[in-house]
Amino acid sequence: MIEEPFRWLEAMENRREYVREQIKGGSPVFAASLPEGILLLGVGTGNSKVFELFDRHALAGLGHPADIEKIRQAAIDAAHLEAFTRAPEDVSLRRLVSYGLGPQLKTNFEQIFSAPFLVELLLAEVAAQPKQDLLFRLHFDGGFRSESKGVLVAVGLPDPENAAQTWLLQNASGRTDRREVVDLLLQAWWCLTENKSFTENAPSEEERRAGWRTAVKGKVVEMGWLARKTQRSARFEWLTLPGLGFELHDPAT
Repeated sequence: MIEEPFRWLEAMENRREYVREQIKGGSPVFAASLPEGILLLGVGTGNSKVFELFDRHALAGLGHPADIEKIRQAAIDAAHLEAFTRAPEDVSLRRLVSYGLGPQLKTNFEQIFSAPFLVELLLAEVAAQPKQDLLFRLHFDGGFRSESKGVLVAVGLPDPENAAQTWLLQNASGRTDRREVVDLLLQAWWCLTENKSFTENAPSEEERRAGWRTAVKGKVVEMGWLARKTQRSARFEWLTLPGLGFELHDPAT
């Protein structure tokens, strides 16, 4: 009986290593808060990585497509229930993550006789002012944190993610043009997928830009946009920025 807690801890660590091994090759996803709204970006081979959730909310993720879809549907269901019992404007990303998705992922992860979710997720909520925007990083084990500095990245392994997050926070500060931000996020994406350093012997800006332009050929770039102010009935739309040199994904077509 004395050994049981240690066996449980060992099982948890084994599950953590298993999930990270399964998703470590996944293509990173990004979110950035800008004056006019929030940009979500992902690069893949056809399976969707960016999704609308509910009015002011969106999600981006990497991992197993079926598991991402389960979490997306759970978020949609929770948002609609909240809107029904309260009001649509009362649907809060903080509540969705803190009281819904986070606990659900934690419970799933700790059930050692069931398969864990193979996911790493970003969630965004656009507000009336950029400083009020919410960006959440949600992990496969239910752990989460919010980011108030306007840019967030999800990667399959913690060390590359921390390096990319630090680099993006340093380089995205003060940028408001969507084209510049997309270019910067794709530079970070290329460095992550090619295992390039963000510090020692880091590639030059020209190398990073040339690298991502070559790497996205044959892939699909998704750019979701949560508009801060819009005349449309829905804030979420698929963003098209011609001239960037890659194929855009639009599920509506």
